[in-house]
Amino acid sequence: MKKLMAEFIGTMWLVIGGCGSAYFACNYPDAGIGFLGVSLAFGLTVVTMAYAIGHISGCHLNPAVSIGLWAGGRFDAKELPGYIGAQLCGGIAGAGILYLIASGAPNFEGVGNFAANGYAEGSPGGFSMMSALVIEVVMTFMFLIIILGSTHSKAPKYLAGLAIGLGLTLIHLISIPVTNTSVNPARSTSQAIFSESDWAMGQLWLFWVAPIVGAILAGIVYKNMSPEGK
Repeated sequence: MKKLMAEFIGTMWLVIGGCGSAYFACNYPDAGIGFLGVSLAFGLTVVTMAYAIGHISGCHLNPAVSIGLWAGGRFDAKELPGYIGAQLCGGIAGAGILYLIASGAPNFEGVGNFAANGYAEGSPGGFSMMSALVIEVVMTFMFLIIILGSTHSKAPKYLAGLAIGLGLTLIHLISIPVTNTSVNPARSTSQAIFSESDWAMGQLWLFWVAPIVGAILAGIVYKNMSPEGK
């Protein structure tokens, strides 16, 4: 339960920090933080939680990460349901908090797409479903390679959180224009639930399938690449 509580809180913080920055601050009048600011916000949520709860739960904050670590021989399959459930609940709680805050704005008329992930009409740049599928698989693959490598027993100690957070920042810098960047089914689900866009729930399947495929491929590749086999 301690691990699951840590995953709940960590994923809630990721959604509040990352999606909150995208929704409230990205294009704020005369002081918007833009894509760079949103990318840094997502990275900072991971860095802060890595050092806050990494020693409790491993700080996955992402069903694809848990599945990728399992594929790489680093995580027990019997813990997957609990972790994924805690991550989903934490993400939804974070999105609910953002919705509550947003509803207090003057002349509130709705949250729009609410930083949901999408392709075609749901893509910031209008990118196709194929583009979204490819970038989400590749970005999640690289994210798991970074995670598996930086947390390896032979990697420099205490630097994993920084490497992973910076990796997620770079991933967002690359892919926000394409899909709003998912690489995380919990983050995608939480925003789709509250989004008012017709496409959000209908396109959610891609942001489960692609990150999981990318994560599993990374786990298999890294396990075979690592001298210790994991």
